[in-house]
Amino acid sequence: MGEKEYINKLTGEVIGSAIEVHKTLGPGLLESTYEECLCRELLLRNIAFDRQKALPIHYKGVDLDCGYRLDIIVENRVIIELKACDELKPIHEAQLLTYLKLTGIKIGLLINFNVPVLKEGIKRLAF
Repeated sequence: MGEKEYINKLTGEVIGSAIEVHKTLGPGLLESTYEECLCRELLLRNIAFDRQKALPIHYKGVDLDCGYRLDIIVENRVIIELKACDELKPIHEAQLLTYLKLTGIKIGLLINFNVPVLKEGIKRLAF
């Protein structure tokens, strides 16, 4: 299986995990609750991930800790940015695209759990 196919399979597994969390909990909870439950679901599916990983900013030869944290990175291949808001806005997409650019990771999933049907709250972005 090539890298592209593997990434597609991986993002499908992540989306399936998020749908399971949303089916179980529904909308209206805090982002941190969805993050905790999604991480549990990923563990149950044996999917490797890092949570709340620091993202230093490289500026003029120095890495600076500016307080940025990536919600979830799956297998160092996919960044997951979680939201629990009324609607996704362009700034949310810009945030994820910036994270992709800074890390060199090519694929990201923006997932908003505060929707009636989760597929309406998922955006896949590529850099």
